[in-house]
Amino acid sequence: MEQSTLPVAPYRELTLPAVVLGGTIGIILNVALIYSALKLGFAISGSAIAALIGYVALRGRSWRGTIIENNLNQTIASAIITAGSGVVFTLPTLFLLKSSGTVADFSPWPLLAAAIGGALLGVVLIIPLRKKMIEIDRLRFPTGTAVATILRSGSAGVEKVRLLGIGCAIGAGWKLLMISGWLHWPGVIESDELSLNFGLLPAYLSAALYLSPMTFASGLLAGRGGLSFFLGGVAAWWIISPLVVWAGWPTAGLTGSGLADFIYTSSLRPLGIGLLIGSAAMSMLLTMPIILTAFRALSHALPTAAATQHTHPQRTELSAWVLLAGLLGAVVLLFLAAWTTADLPLWRAGLATLVGTLWLGVAGLIVAQSTGMTDISPMSGMTLVSVVLMMALLNGQIVAALAVGIAISVAIGQSADMMQDLKTGFLVGNRPAQQQALEFAVSWIGVVVAFVVIYALWQGGSGGSHGFGPNTPLPAPQASALAGVIEAVQTQQIPLDKFVLGGLAGLLMELTPLGGLGIMVGLAMYLPFSVTLTYGLGCLTQIQLERRQGYAFSENILVPWAAGLIIGEALIGVGEALLRMTIG
Repeated sequence: MEQSTLPVAPYRELTLPAVVLGGTIGIILNVALIYSALKLGFAISGSAIAALIGYVALRGRSWRGTIIENNLNQTIASAIITAGSGVVFTLPTLFLLKSSGTVADFSPWPLLAAAIGGALLGVVLIIPLRKKMIEIDRLRFPTGTAVATILRSGSAGVEKVRLLGIGCAIGAGWKLLMISGWLHWPGVIESDELSLNFGLLPAYLSAALYLSPMTFASGLLAGRGGLSFFLGGVAAWWIISPLVVWAGWPTAGLTGSGLADFIYTSSLRPLGIGLLIGSAAMSMLLTMPIILTAFRALSHALPTAAATQHTHPQRTELSAWVLLAGLLGAVVLLFLAAWTTADLPLWRAGLATLVGTLWLGVAGLIVAQSTGMTDISPMSGMTLVSVVLMMALLNGQIVAALAVGIAISVAIGQSADMMQDLKTGFLVGNRPAQQQALEFAVSWIGVVVAFVVIYALWQGGSGGSHGFGPNTPLPAPQASALAGVIEAVQTQQIPLDKFVLGGLAGLLMELTPLGGLGIMVGLAMYLPFSVTLTYGLGCLTQIQLERRQGYAFSENILVPWAAGLIIGEALIGVGEALLRMTIG
């Protein structure tokens, strides 16, 4: 008796729906998270959001997608998002410097070429370490592990996406309400801030709440981990600011907002820069063991990868020829960017390219290893060190130094993100070559999107002003700090006492068990306290809700809802800027 067999559909992996969905999610989240980073000074991972959306969009169809298909969708989205995050910490610096007259007009094309080169370098330079870090050393990569859990979460993903959509609608609706001006109330609600002054407190205490669902939601996502950022703002505006007034340092006769601006520019801003520099220096010292471990891993990576080609043909890495072509192409882009942005001799542009590529590789190793061990990325400090190094090599040519700096910043982020994605793929049984090829092919998209969004936000400011920087709704604290360092060096008006004091504080903070404490406190000094206060309330709310409702409530309800609030508000904010740029 013959046994009938039913046709078995091939297992779905790299499909057109996964590619289209990953690209769409990546672009949308890239836009939203760039807006968020300009407001808060740090980036939020979008991998988990992409995985949640992919679960419903890919697995909810009649043909039912697979975990691997969703993993590839999430990999594409993550690569696009992270490339944009590297741009948002550096490119806005040039716009701020141009606004202050420190640099003249500059062409965006060499900068774009450098950023694309950085995206490629970040991918190709870290691939040889995959086998060692993930399969042999078994580094944890907490974010990558968490995303793998989401990919295997089952039907719970549908409810999370519903909450994500509700959050998007609320965030978008609130932003539209604020844009309309219906909530404007002179003396109480102005510039999206709710005054807590009540006519009793001095202006230099900055007693106000920023009416932003995104800011509150970012605190909800951070929870206890964001308290250092909140406490940094408290220390800046409720401790240091009153002490400055009590000591009699402000110019006589200053009152109200003028006094608050003086305290910010003369004390808080330089102290914040010092904190960032000190924290970056100590972070470099503390990561020396990680550097040594990374180089040991590199020395074993290529032989291990070669052996794998023969023993595990289904787990092969991307072709060495593809890596070599990507490396050479990226280096050429980097060289052209350095050479064409300033009147430099060929040898100096070549030296900067060589040193920049070598430093980029070292920094990528450090950040990937650090992320794998602790999930903490010292990207901010590495970027600051990179730009200062490039300025020294390029004879003070700011645009050329920042061109290479942008490439390094993008590459560092790509290195860490790619390892997180490869860890996810390893846990769900994906083939690394597929993920590597996709990262290599799409990361440049995130760079282009980031350039367009940052340009649109700059041009689309309201009332004739620019769209980001100090005293705007998007303070861009990372870029402002970097611009402050460059301006101080160029004008030789370095507030050495504040830099040294902040630097010493940063050195000590980085020695505490709270990783990145100095960076977070330094960034808090750059933000209006209304933003930090709203963020802190989000942190405290998450802590209380998790204490009462449990971890599952926080993870399954608060996280997707908060992510939706961020995306909804950010997309409307960017849309407003694009509209202003178009009509005005």
